[in-house]
Order: sequence, then C-alpha cells, then structure tokens
Amino acid sequence: MAINVVRRKELYEIMPESLITTHKWLMENNLSRHAIDNLVKSNQLESISKGVYVRNVSKITWQSVVFSLQSVLKLDLVVGGLTALEMQGLSHYLSLSDNKIVHLFGNDILPKWVVNLDLNVKFVRHTTNSLFAKNSEENRRFQPFTSERDWDNENRKLILSTPERAYLEVLLNVPQKITFEHADQLIQGLTTLSPRNLQKTLECCQNVKVKRLFFWFADRQNYVWLDKINRESITLGSGNRMIIKGGKLDTKYKITVPEWL
Repeated sequence: MAINVVRRKELYEIMPESLITTHKWLMENNLSRHAIDNLVKSNQLESISKGVYVRNVSKITWQSVVFSLQSVLKLDLVVGGLTALEMQGLSHYLSLSDNKIVHLFGNDILPKWVVNLDLNVKFVRHTTNSLFAKNSEENRRFQPFTSERDWDNENRKLILSTPERAYLEVLLNVPQKITFEHADQLIQGLTTLSPRNLQKTLECCQNVKVKRLFFWFADRQNYVWLDKINRESITLGSGNRMIIKGGKLDTKYKITVPEWL
C-alpha cells in the first residue's frame, strides 16, 4: 500500500489532470512497467488507446490535447489559421457548426487516438510544405513564426502561429474552405500587425497565391503597416493565376477575384 501511495504521488507531480501521455513518456519519468500497470488497475491512470494514458479523462479539453501533442509527444504541430487568430482575439467570425474546429499546422501526422476522442471538437491538420520551403533558413528552426500563450492556471503554454503567419495560413484555403468575404472580414481586424514580423514571414513564404492574395486584401484596407513593407524583396512570381472561376482579373496582382469585391 505504501508503495502505491508513493507511485500515486509521483504520478500526480509529473502528470496534471487532462495531460495525455504515452507509456514511453511515463517510463522516461521514472515509472516502471509494473507501476504503470498498477496505476491503470487502480484507475489512477486511464487508457484511451494502446500505450496512451490520461489522468481523469473527463477533464480532457482541446487545449490539453494540443499541449500533449506539442510538449509530450514533441510533434511538429502548431495552433494556426483561424484558431490562432481566435486565441489572440483577432477573429470575430461566428461558426454555425456545433463542433469547434481546431486548426493545426505542421508536418507531423495527428495520432489516431486524437480523432477517436469523445470531444465536440474536430482537429484539422494542415501541412506547411506549401507555405514555407522545407530548406528555407527560417524553416530549419523548429516551428518558425510562432509564439507561446498560456492556456491554464499552471503556466502551461501552447505554441501558436503569430497573427502574421496565421493570416497567411487562412489564405491557403481561399476559396476552397474560406470564402473571400470571410478573409476580407478577418483582415479588417488586423490593424496592429508587426511590419517587421510581416516582412520576414512574407519573404520566407514560397506560396505565390497566398502572397498575392495577402497584398490584394491588404491594399483594400490601406493600413499604416502596409507602407512599411519592402515589396521589392518579396517575390510574387509571374503570369496570371485563377483563384476563383468566373472571377474578374485583378491586373495589379494578376489573380481572379469575385467581381462584387
């Protein structure tokens, strides 16, 4: 009994409620196979998939899932796009869906157990290959153009895209999953983007469509930060690009856009 109490105390110290861990992680944190088995048998640990555990499954939130992916499994996945803008108070667009959608950007694949969680949340993973070149100087570092943000009272942080990167991530899905109207509404709230961060992000972005769309939407707002961007160092490619069928060609950026805009 005394040994079980010690093990339980060790578990509580290293593993807060709702944190999702793996068998490997627990062993790396000085819990033996025997101790883990006993903790599962006594319901101190709950198994949600083979080799995947949580303490108090009812406390799981989408934030604790993402924190576990980033900090326990060390996956290349950051909170990005619309979700990152929402977390930073930069999105006021209300979704009509009952389920929250959490957008994750990175080159690692979501584990299967994430999809099987009983949460009213849909995790959508996007690759960043089409946004930033794999061999770019910035992308050699782990997760470029990101920041950290507290999500609970225990000083635990989530890694998320900066507003500058997050908006470019949104533009990746225009018009297939994000409408021109939605993208236009979003940029109306981006009055305080950092010209310095924006410059670096745009210079490292390799997606011509995204960069042309960004400048097209930004020109409509004529923000102060736009005048501080050195456009000569940002390549926009050549030739016309059809973004939307039946649209009107914008001759400045050589993209088709909805005529009503």
